[in-house]
Amino acid sequence: MNLQLIYEGKSKRVYARDEDTLIIEFKDDVTAADGAIKAIALGKGVLTARISTHLFKLLDKAGIKTHLIDYDGYRKMLVRRLEIIPVEVIVRNYAYGSLLKRIPLYKPLQKLEPPLIEFHYKDDDLHDPLVLEEDLIRTQVLDFNILDYIKKTSLKINEILLSFFSSKNLKFVDIKLEFGISKSKDIVLADEISGDTFRVLDENNNHLDKEIFRRTKDVGLLLKAYLRLAKIIEVNIDDIYPAS
Repeated sequence: MNLQLIYEGKSKRVYARDEDTLIIEFKDDVTAADGAIKAIALGKGVLTARISTHLFKLLDKAGIKTHLIDYDGYRKMLVRRLEIIPVEVIVRNYAYGSLLKRIPLYKPLQKLEPPLIEFHYKDDDLHDPLVLEEDLIRTQVLDFNILDYIKKTSLKINEILLSFFSSKNLKFVDIKLEFGISKSKDIVLADEISGDTFRVLDENNNHLDKEIFRRTKDVGLLLKAYLRLAKIIEVNIDDIYPAS
């Protein structure tokens, strides 16, 4: 089957399979500092694809509409073709990262109850700026009803994942979500759900996510963290890393 490459980002390639479906290929590339720092972490793409698939299926079972259709068992997902909404939704359960820089009145890892939700306009040239809900509505990026649905769905997704990670004795710090609109006008969870898009800490507050690479630039440490995350959340990786 000849696939047409329609997009290549920092960590994924997207191919058109037909009018209704796409194939997402997860790369081994890892970046930090808004893409300024780049490296190759051999095997990372397989890990992020498999973790994403596992968590998409978890959300599907809980009634969340996602773009996942199938997974090849390695680094490719078959997904629904969507009109991607140019908004990143960040849900924060603990004060961390850019929130502490923006408002240093928060204490590091201060629990946020209820969770804090943010919106960022997706534009690489603008570095995905933080925007207000009013900005999105007044500029007609989103209408009120779609924005309201995305907010409620994002909080529901966060609630499901927070409960899941807590059951594994992990601290679910925050997550970045993206959505798209299907041909049937459903609002559907898109992109991926992995250590590239969320922060999660173990019982000793050690990162099992990309924050490790942001801090150390060490791809070996990153892969160890992703392998440990996969094992903890019971994602089978024996066929990929039989000696791990």
